[in-house]
Amino acid sequence: MSDPSVAADPSKCAEIAKEYKALSPIIEKYRELQKAEKDAHDALSLLEETTDTELRTLANEELRSAKERTEVLTQELTVLLLPRDPNDEKNVMVEIRAGAGGEEAALFAAVLYRMYTMYAASAGFRVSLLSETPTELGGYRQLAFQVEGSGAYSRFKYESGVHRVQRVPETESQGRIQTSTATVAVLPEAEEVAIEINPADLVFESCKSSGAGGQHINKTESAVRLLHKPTGIVVECQEERSQFKNKDKALKMLRTILYDKKVREQDEAIASDRRQQVGTGDRSERIRTYNYPQGRITDHRIGLTLFSIERFLDGEIGSMIDALATAETAEKLKQQG
Repeated sequence: MSDPSVAADPSKCAEIAKEYKALSPIIEKYRELQKAEKDAHDALSLLEETTDTELRTLANEELRSAKERTEVLTQELTVLLLPRDPNDEKNVMVEIRAGAGGEEAALFAAVLYRMYTMYAASAGFRVSLLSETPTELGGYRQLAFQVEGSGAYSRFKYESGVHRVQRVPETESQGRIQTSTATVAVLPEAEEVAIEINPADLVFESCKSSGAGGQHINKTESAVRLLHKPTGIVVECQEERSQFKNKDKALKMLRTILYDKKVREQDEAIASDRRQQVGTGDRSERIRTYNYPQGRITDHRIGLTLFSIERFLDGEIGSMIDALATAETAEKLKQQG
């Protein structure tokens, strides 16, 4: 990092700084382990050299403590040395789509969006809405938003899949419980160097915003629809008042989608280990169930049930994410043998 040629190259400097940040916790933990092993060695040497009762008692206590620290630090260092998902530090794009259940599924999609934005705020991430297809009752058929901040993907990646809700819909007059679903897809933001897009392959169209809004939205065509001709992918962005900003966001969305498509095509054999698929959105497919009458949330991947649905839906999902991360680490350790 002190090399003048590196300092003169911003991209190289950023790359090395990122590597330094990733390696620093490992080096610090290794140094702690070295000290614990030295303390154990010194305590054992003292036991061999002295016959003083008081000194031997102190040495035995230090030896026991040093061995315990060595065991714990060895385990922690092993975890730090496990292969990391290269996308963990990236920003993410999250897509939520209403699944089975009609209007109730759309309302549940809105609940999930609120939950994720509240969690993101508490975790220090920034959220920006990219696109939305709202319903008359306040739900969403589909919406996409970006989460920015160091480690965003490492936290949100566990949310990808089918989320099932069991509750009495607001539109249900008989008080009957309905089961509905929403699918969540979490995509790591693509770096500009990862995907090359030929401007000739792009078709931009301007249009009026479809969402609710004030006079400004009604009078201008600031929304943008972008078509990528080779793949047929269409993305829309209508959240900014500036057409230029919407165009920039639409390009970012397209780049992210193309990057994810490329990764899945190249690594189809290991895609299931890196990303939970959302499936078809059917009620029988689910990673998590939100049961309102019982006040519980159950994650079916790890069999964890929490009885704090109100706090959970208010964004307190950190403990669930921690449990999923711990389970993933345990599985990696098991595979290491």
